[in-house]
Amino acid sequence: MSKMKQRSNRLINEKSPYLQQHAHNPVNWYPWSKEAFDKASSEDKPIFVSIGYSTCHWCHVMEKESFEDEKVASLLNRKFVSTKVDREERPDIDSIYMKACILMTGTGGWPLTIIMTPQKQPFFAGTYLPKNTRAGMVGLIEVLTSIAESWETDKQSLLTLAARSTNYLTESLKTGDQKEVVDKILLDEGFMTLLDSFDNLNGGFGNAPKFPSPHNLLFLLRYYNMKRTKHAIEMVEKTLQKMRLGGIYDQLGFGFHRYSTDSKWMVPHFEKMLYDQAMICMAYTETFQATKKEEYRRTAEEILQYVLTEMADSNGGFYSAEDADTEGHEGKFYLWTKAEIMNILGDKAELFCRIFNISDEGNHQAPTGSNESGANILYLKKSLNELASEMNEDPELLEAAVEKTVRLLYRRRQSRSRPFKDTKILTDWNGLMIAAFAKCAQALNSQKYAEVAKKASTFILERLRTQDGTLLHRYKDGEAEVEGMIDDYAFLIWGLIETYEATFILEYIRAAIELQEIMIEKFWDREEGAFFFTSKHSEKVLMHNKEFNDGAIPSGNSVALFNLIRLARLTGKVSYEEKAAALARSINSHARYGNSMFLAAVSLLVGPTYEIVVVGDPQSSETWNMLHSINSKFYPNKVMLFKSQDDKVMEKLINYTGAMTRVDSKTAAYVCSNFTCQSPLTDTAKVLEILDSQCDQKRENRAPY
Repeated sequence: MSKMKQRSNRLINEKSPYLQQHAHNPVNWYPWSKEAFDKASSEDKPIFVSIGYSTCHWCHVMEKESFEDEKVASLLNRKFVSTKVDREERPDIDSIYMKACILMTGTGGWPLTIIMTPQKQPFFAGTYLPKNTRAGMVGLIEVLTSIAESWETDKQSLLTLAARSTNYLTESLKTGDQKEVVDKILLDEGFMTLLDSFDNLNGGFGNAPKFPSPHNLLFLLRYYNMKRTKHAIEMVEKTLQKMRLGGIYDQLGFGFHRYSTDSKWMVPHFEKMLYDQAMICMAYTETFQATKKEEYRRTAEEILQYVLTEMADSNGGFYSAEDADTEGHEGKFYLWTKAEIMNILGDKAELFCRIFNISDEGNHQAPTGSNESGANILYLKKSLNELASEMNEDPELLEAAVEKTVRLLYRRRQSRSRPFKDTKILTDWNGLMIAAFAKCAQALNSQKYAEVAKKASTFILERLRTQDGTLLHRYKDGEAEVEGMIDDYAFLIWGLIETYEATFILEYIRAAIELQEIMIEKFWDREEGAFFFTSKHSEKVLMHNKEFNDGAIPSGNSVALFNLIRLARLTGKVSYEEKAAALARSINSHARYGNSMFLAAVSLLVGPTYEIVVVGDPQSSETWNMLHSINSKFYPNKVMLFKSQDDKVMEKLINYTGAMTRVDSKTAAYVCSNFTCQSPLTDTAKVLEILDSQCDQKRENRAPY
């Protein structure tokens, strides 16, 4: 039965756009709930779990092929209890069973297909399954038929397999030996690992498919700042330049697609994720700070323009994603034939087609299921300055001409059917986006971006926090639900710290400290160290999981380490310093290699760091000139506070600022490093001179953790 007949299942009452997409399937879907597991127990049936998300291309394919099919639905409804999970709404469930899938099959991805006992123990795992066996891929019908028969005739073998899989999963989640030293040698090892996997021709790391992995770049920027290793900054710049030229970047509407299916960044998987925009924007912003090259500033601002145009809720939060598919065809919204472009641009078309590599035959295979040929992705092989030189054109005139044609095509594209937009608002991803806006506000002295960060922070703190101060994970249609997880706390704290350093409004630091205290109380493992993925006091999915690997987004533990060090240096709280050292040892013992956000935090841990307190008149341009001069440069290992004269509220929250005052009625900066403070400085140039110095001797003398 098709969706057109509007038969609905239990998902019809869910807020998740992904679950709503399946609300009219003939499969008798349940959300992840006690009701589903009680039914499975009482009827002695295995649980079929399908995990995905609303903008997942292969999730759509599996739905059309199998979950809208009456034969598949009949088999599932008779022999199984079927549950649908939005992995973005319930990352706690996804995290556990994705690990199980990788352990059982060696690979993972979405849609994630799990079959488990009513006690939530998995005995089958896979990803996309075609309806019927083909091309070496086992079919869903065959899998379901075989498991249903085994459940009836040899259930004990499945229960034994489930118990064994659960035991392996439990063992894999244990934290290792925490006595291993965390020191700057880790940074050298991490740099060499990235250098070995770097694509010297196209930028990025590894081969196709190629992901942006911006936290690799954040680490390399810090390594360059510490070591002045030329290869580190070259890897960053090559990657960012090639990404900006490629089809992975939306050349008309801005923002980055999720990944490139090839090694050249040309052919994207077309979905756009909020977390990618946030993390990639931070990489471009910090590279602009480090190099002062306008191309990086411009790209960072273009990303933010896309987010404000397409992903911003009027109340202040940010939406989650835009789909890859339009009208059932991947990338249709973004692709062009040369004939279309000629018709729209007229005599300007040939220049545009030359620059963006448009051909009659097309540079991209037609979207799946489409009969259209000649489809083109817009991408650049060289920068406009390089092209202007080749074409003997004035660079500014060429850029102006290109911008005019881009605007024309963008307006025409706006009349097309847009990809589906997932409008749920997630605390963790919003925390990353808040951090990105606040970082750009600092780098560019932008009040506009600071206001966006403030508005989004206020939205999350007011709409996604309970009366006792704990966070909720998801907001949709005026309703906040799902208990907050480690990423919600860690990423939002990151955003709040950045927003404080963009605005110097004390309430953001106060909120960050409050959330950090709740996070320690609810998530910290007092026996083995590190933070659990879910609160110790919440109902378990299968077990309390810990996430250490920096994947598409950084792990909550890596970001928590980053936050704890910064809060320790901002507040002077020794307990945060001690917690950071213990957390670093835990992460290092479990996931030492390939975790670049962890390494970025380690660079902060081993130092040296600079703690700066600026004391001045908040109405004085002298004060704000000093603050902006410091913020605009790339000082990744600094934290900064602003205190107005005799600010008793600041002094009560952060005790060590009590004795700090202006000098001769002038704005003064107190610069401390390695537990030693210099005399207050009133000359901004002198402050910058100190921060620009490399302090190699201090680096050598930092004790390992």
